[in-house]
Amino acid sequence: MKSFYLILATCLAAPLVGCSHQSMQKIISANTHQTTMALVPAGPFVQGSDRQEREYAYRLDEARGSHAARQYQWFENESRQTVTLPAFLIDLLPVTQYNYLQFVQATGYPPPRVTEKVWKGFGLAHSYDEVRRFLWQKNKPPHQREQHPVVLVSHQDAEAYCLWLGKRLPTAAEWEKAARGTEGRYFPWGDQFDARYLNSQDKGPYDTEPVGQHPEGKSPYGVLDMAGQVFEWTATPCPDDRFVVKGGSWDDFPGVTRSAAWHCRPAALRHILIGFRCAKEAT
Repeated sequence: MKSFYLILATCLAAPLVGCSHQSMQKIISANTHQTTMALVPAGPFVQGSDRQEREYAYRLDEARGSHAARQYQWFENESRQTVTLPAFLIDLLPVTQYNYLQFVQATGYPPPRVTEKVWKGFGLAHSYDEVRRFLWQKNKPPHQREQHPVVLVSHQDAEAYCLWLGKRLPTAAEWEKAARGTEGRYFPWGDQFDARYLNSQDKGPYDTEPVGQHPEGKSPYGVLDMAGQVFEWTATPCPDDRFVVKGGSWDDFPGVTRSAAWHCRPAALRHILIGFRCAKEAT
């Protein structure tokens, strides 16, 4: 256990190039049963985006042939402001399929699931055939996906898991500060998009992947997978029984993976692009 914490401390304190992929995998392997948390200190941070950032985001997507973001003004709801938060802790990694399995086995809570009828009822872009590879079988995660982020969990499912561990979902503001730091970075690593630093539409694998594969993309607090991989539920409500999701996913273009980007999803939605991580007060 001491060696595990030594590896973790070294990685989080090192420059971006100082934490090797092999070292990060040791952290993940050693921490199978619980997710290490990062401390985000109390104080102000820059939330949202300005016109310059939004234009950069629109241009990034347009360079990849996607014009929907500008057409539908996806990023115009990111009013820039300074927000002050108390200190809090947030999971270093998204909750994995294996983490969620421990919850299911310990509590009898239903595993991640969605029927074809329910899926089609949400009118989503992905076909149910694309969902099948994420479905659990006999109360077990899909084969060789144990260290992938858990998906097909509703907002209530995510809350239940966090509560089981004495935690909660982060607010959208907490999530954003943990992702970008205090100075309003566009992405966890800085202001320039780099497809090597995340799992997104740019480089593939066009699917979820084991957590923590991109240590170069860590946030100023050492938090991983805050851009791409999966959207993450937050505790911040929207009208009509919806909640804010943040982070973008493996199926998204760069603009959506910025730390300031957000949109609302129905609380009951179980989606192949949405997972979560937990937070709690710093004591």
